[in-house]
Amino acid sequence: MKNKIVVITGASGGIGAATAEAVAMRGASVVLVARRADALQRVAVKCGDGAHVIVADVTRRDEVRRVVNESLAKFGRIDVWMNNVGQGITRQPTELTDEDIDEAMRVNVKSALYGMQEVLPHFKSRKEGQIVNVSSMLGRVPFAIIRSAYNGAKHYLNALTANFRTEVQATHPGIQFSIVSPGVVRTDFGLNARHGGPDSRTFPESQSAEEVAAVIVDVIESRVPDAYTRKGAHDRVAGYYASLGTDPA
Repeated sequence: MKNKIVVITGASGGIGAATAEAVAMRGASVVLVARRADALQRVAVKCGDGAHVIVADVTRRDEVRRVVNESLAKFGRIDVWMNNVGQGITRQPTELTDEDIDEAMRVNVKSALYGMQEVLPHFKSRKEGQIVNVSSMLGRVPFAIIRSAYNGAKHYLNALTANFRTEVQATHPGIQFSIVSPGVVRTDFGLNARHGGPDSRTFPESQSAEEVAAVIVDVIESRVPDAYTRKGAHDRVAGYYASLGTDPA
């Protein structure tokens, strides 16, 4: 981790801020990206002199390209790009509108797509690099029906990440694409969901952002392609699909 250059989107709070502090403590320089300048500055203070703030809306491709260029101008290279921007949505599947689906895809999928596509030429030029996409347990199993559009967006993100990995590693095996899947995290995620929603802090079996950040640090250091942030999550996913039964056809 020491001396790595790590770009983190959605770094103004929650998982992004906690990860920024964790990697900075281990000697990395961090680029903090989000829309809220004041919140980013507070995180930067905690991360020390190696932190650089870029105010940007990563749901816009031109803004993501600017983040790549500014990061390279500041540090000369990027080692890890973490796509962490996301937003929940509270609506039953029978009630979803076109706008709900469009917004879920714009925030949860397009922001990550732009990050992967825009940083990839730099990684290819160096023949190394890592992209870490923060997904969700709901991207594996759609437990929460009120998160229907979000569930679908995270399923899409998982598939997209896997497809990027297969395509790129065919010619550039030194570039890794990693998925991290947290469960419920004690952040403002629920309160900030589209159409409102329950506070994530009120749910049982939740994790702190710092616990999730510790897993992300391990993913960066180990470069594993896929990780859950809670013990037993893999078995829970397998159990869900087993409970659906097997189609005899």
